[in-house]
Amino acid sequence: MCRSQLSESMDVLIKLNRLGCAVRLHKGRVRHQSLRSASGGRDFPPVSHLNVQQATAIWEQRFRGCGVSEPYLSSQYIMAHILGAKTMASLDPIIMTKELTGVQTHRFWELCSKRLARMPVQYVIEEWDFRDLTLKMRPPVFIPRPETEELVGLVLAGFQSRWDSRVPSLRCLELCCGSGAVSLSLLHSLPQLSVVAVDKSTEAVSLTQENAHRLGLQDRLEVRQLDLTVDAEVILKECGPVDILVSNPPYLFSQDMTSLEPEILRFEDPAALDGGADGLQIIAQILTLAPHLLKDLGFVYLEVDPRHPPVIQKFVEEEKIGLEYIQTHYDITNRPRFCVLQRRGAEN
Repeated sequence: MCRSQLSESMDVLIKLNRLGCAVRLHKGRVRHQSLRSASGGRDFPPVSHLNVQQATAIWEQRFRGCGVSEPYLSSQYIMAHILGAKTMASLDPIIMTKELTGVQTHRFWELCSKRLARMPVQYVIEEWDFRDLTLKMRPPVFIPRPETEELVGLVLAGFQSRWDSRVPSLRCLELCCGSGAVSLSLLHSLPQLSVVAVDKSTEAVSLTQENAHRLGLQDRLEVRQLDLTVDAEVILKECGPVDILVSNPPYLFSQDMTSLEPEILRFEDPAALDGGADGLQIIAQILTLAPHLLKDLGFVYLEVDPRHPPVIQKFVEEEKIGLEYIQTHYDITNRPRFCVLQRRGAEN
């Protein structure tokens, strides 16, 4: 096929994709058939004889037409994964003009079909970067958000200001660990730290263990499958005392769950998101346990809903549970997102 013919065919390809058709190039001619719906049906065949740029453009258009969020980034991340890279920007620009192999084309279409069904990109490519670590990801384990990277930064800043780097050992407890992102990032940055990571989900515990082994951090990490609302006595007996308690718990208001994007509702564990009627069901349990898990003057770091900090501050001041509310920190979008508390005068 000459350059002008290819250009003309690509115009047709994009138009057909906008109409909801799958397209195949065959001997210089465009053939097409109807796409299945995103909810099911027979897989459509991939387009052949396309270079990297053309293939990503087709899927960006398809994602956009079907209302998939971040259509450009979705196609870019999946293609970069197919090519063995983190991002397309990290590749030589000449790669964009190279024709995909049959295997690459089939795999790209397969993964993009998952994204079309609204599976999050992190699950589609089965990994995601968190700070300076690459973690394995799979449903239904909660996908760590950028705000949680800020939570880790806040904890690390606290370590630097409150503990000498020569302190031989420090101990941390993470409640609701999910993929292990927070625990593993802290372990990676603080060689003197050991962590106990707790989650009630079998899938989360398994994924945290897998990520720890992949990163070589398993020797300083203990992962426990425990439910905060059922196994409180076990947690109190076996998981303390610690210098730091950190958590990104379920904190969404139950009434807000139905308004979440399909990517979240269909694939992520609702138990990792739903914090009850006021979003405080798990947070209240953490605050109740914290004074009995922390060493004297130990700290609690929580990621919460922006509506929660004043409520949490009022709770600890009125209930006198042995915690002092230290500070509210704002996230990158200037929303009150993180609460820092300290144990003072509580009995273990």
